[in-house]
Amino acid sequence: MKRAGFTTRWLPLFLLMPQVTIIAVFFYWPALHAVQSSFYLQDPFGFSETFVGLSNYASLFNSSAYARAAQFTVVFSLLVTFLSLAIALLLAVKADKVIRGAKTYRTLLMWVYAVAPPVAGVMGIILFNQSWGPLTRLAGLFGWDFMLGVHYYDTASAMVLVSVWKQIPVNFIFFLSGLQSIPRSVREAALIDNRSAAGRFWDVTFPLLAPTGFFLLITNITYSLFDTFGVIDTIVKGEPGNNPMTLVYKVYVDGFRGNDMGGSSAQSVILMVLVLAMTVFQFRLVERRIHYT
Repeated sequence: MKRAGFTTRWLPLFLLMPQVTIIAVFFYWPALHAVQSSFYLQDPFGFSETFVGLSNYASLFNSSAYARAAQFTVVFSLLVTFLSLAIALLLAVKADKVIRGAKTYRTLLMWVYAVAPPVAGVMGIILFNQSWGPLTRLAGLFGWDFMLGVHYYDTASAMVLVSVWKQIPVNFIFFLSGLQSIPRSVREAALIDNRSAAGRFWDVTFPLLAPTGFFLLITNITYSLFDTFGVIDTIVKGEPGNNPMTLVYKVYVDGFRGNDMGGSSAQSVILMVLVLAMTVFQFRLVERRIHYT
């Protein structure tokens, strides 16, 4: 195997400098600034600050509103991740069997990915409009008095549904690519050994999709935690009140609406620690069970 050669040892460092600079400016510097700000109490205009130590963290752990946002974030992330992956996998399996009109079918499923999160939130508001929204009327047929922005669980349901709908296309693309990369010989051998379609899927197809599934698991958890900000901000209409909100959105509300920069920075630090712990858990424990072929 040939190895890339450089005439000087400074050339690879020079090539890495743009990426390292971007990471330092847009990640490390804001992260260090957030850690520093979390130990201070700042006035709303930023003219003065007082060192308060761990007081901001203590206030968060004693706050019922923060605990409620944390609980909702866990439930929201689990629902969005599971439903997005499950529905996308089902659609990918069905699309893999389509012979006629396959390109049209796949294109229609992928189009949703081009919709920006705030636009998806606006579409959700239209669909769940209290007066004439089609999904609100459909819920009314089952005796469900759906009121977006008024009832806590109704707003939470809309957030989950819109976020899932927005994420399904990217999962669908990866699952379909994974299915089509399975060798035909493996499929034919599985067809001979097991006549049950469900048995072939769980015994052969699903294990071969494990690397793709692991990658999508990480990206979907990240999406549910951070990339759903636009959807949530649009649905709550800038008036969170008693509406559900995730931890990321609470950082924005407390920092830019409540002018509590110290408390908002402490929330950011907690999120960074949680994401780091979750990443280590996924790659150290979960990935060990994934076999790449």
